[in-house]
Amino acid sequence: MSSAWLHIVGIGEDGLDGLVPAARAVVESAEVIIGGERHHQMVGIHSAEQMKWPSPFDALISQLQTLRGKRVVVLATGDPLWFSVGARIGRSIDPAEITYYPQISAFQLASARMGWSMADVEALTVHGRPVEQIISFIQPNQRLLILTTGGQTPGQIAKFLADRGFGASKMTVLAAMGGGNELRFDGIAATWDHEVPAFNTLAVDCIAAPDAALLPRVPGLPDELFEHDGTMTKRETRAVTIAKLMPMRGALLWDIGTGCGSVAVEWMRAARYAQAIGIEPRADRRAMAAQNALALGTPTLELVAGTAPEVLQGLAAPDAIFVGGGLTDGVFDAAWAALKPLGRFVSNAVTLESEAILMELHKKYGGELVRLAVTRAEPVGPYRGWRPFMPVTQWSLIKR
Repeated sequence: MSSAWLHIVGIGEDGLDGLVPAARAVVESAEVIIGGERHHQMVGIHSAEQMKWPSPFDALISQLQTLRGKRVVVLATGDPLWFSVGARIGRSIDPAEITYYPQISAFQLASARMGWSMADVEALTVHGRPVEQIISFIQPNQRLLILTTGGQTPGQIAKFLADRGFGASKMTVLAAMGGGNELRFDGIAATWDHEVPAFNTLAVDCIAAPDAALLPRVPGLPDELFEHDGTMTKRETRAVTIAKLMPMRGALLWDIGTGCGSVAVEWMRAARYAQAIGIEPRADRRAMAAQNALALGTPTLELVAGTAPEVLQGLAAPDAIFVGGGLTDGVFDAAWAALKPLGRFVSNAVTLESEAILMELHKKYGGELVRLAVTRAEPVGPYRGWRPFMPVTQWSLIKR
């Protein structure tokens, strides 16, 4: 604590009056206070140098570094470490130099207003982020608390809900919580038409119609949900592939030869903050992958034009790699070298030539080699019959 010069203070609508004595003392004795315009208005301290958020916001860290040695306070709304600036600062400045003073978060206040247990809700943010990322959380009987990005966000989310058969979902917008001007707006998604303040928190109680889209976050979404040109990893094979890739919180996937992006999209849906880079030489397929990512709630899917192994240079090191086709010794060598320790590598093959490559690699490196055969019941005239897909040979291994 003695080496801390930077104080990150969470503040609510009640300003200084809502701070515990220790937090209030560091604000009142600060030499420099950094925050938004509304933060400065809340505290009203004129003895300190008042600085606004820099533009671009990423310049904040370098700005803070120049202030080392002074008594610096950064003001944040609510809990500075919950979808807020405190976490970003803590990744760049030694935590031993920082003292955090959390305030009641918007999520806690919203839960109290709604009478919802925090343990039973999904706490999300689209503040400064693509709104589409909440789509993968639209599930029957799910309750969502969402930090929005403006007054238009509830209407956008209402449309997502209605389009997917969740138009009966109850929506509540809460603004200025904890202050004298607190506001509340209630409605349902199908008829939502409220004009709400820009700074707000949205509560959604998801209610599904009998024909609502059921899009679980476990892998194996129906093929028809993806825009594709016929070349894609089919539903059953995709579920096994994702299981072998083992999505984890914040992990990065390289999807080499991403096609329509089905594997990358399902990887990102399966774990919170999972990221993916889809590598695809064809512009039409990259366009399909981008559309699928938006429609299915993974708008941050990164798409890279080019072919492996050349395009792999300079990409962030992955936690998992999938090659859906076109695996060569050169592609494997470059991918394997880039893969992090404990990384997962999975490759699928349908041609004899590609299968031969997998067998040789399996012989050299070990891992698991399996053949997946899927047969679906489909109409045959007025009757039904079994229609097999081409068998898939899958090789997977973990880098140890």
